[in-house]
Amino acid sequence: MSLTETLNGDLKAAMKARDKQSLSVLRMLKSALMNEKINAGHDLTADEEVSVISRELKQRRESLSEFEKADRQDLVDGIKAEIAIVEKYMPKQLSDDEVKQIVADTIQQVGATGKSDFGKVMGAVMPKLKGQADGKLINQTVKSLLN
Repeated sequence: MSLTETLNGDLKAAMKARDKQSLSVLRMLKSALMNEKINAGHDLTADEEVSVISRELKQRRESLSEFEKADRQDLVDGIKAEIAIVEKYMPKQLSDDEVKQIVADTIQQVGATGKSDFGKVMGAVMPKLKGQADGKLINQTVKSLLN
């Protein structure tokens, strides 16, 4: 069952339950997927769907940090609820240790020796971890292991 089909089923369930918060977020996700499908000109692959959902999740996390800086608790609560809903559609996230192991293996494969090889390592590791770990975590792990 594709992500779009799952989303449609959950959208119907949210309508029946009259869950306005979930309904709003699910509609936003469905809209983002449809826009990407139109832009691509073909049905989205599973990787492309995950990419769209992760982009939406990243936007919400950035909004959350901005609202926390501005001390807007009313908006923080709403964004946290949205993040929880969006996270349901993301693949299982890897732990910090798993990410560190994959990055270390990639550094050995690429033959990286220092900070100057950062771009080479990131280019090799990002496709492996796409959708399974936060980009910021991957970036920090690569930097720490290259030092």
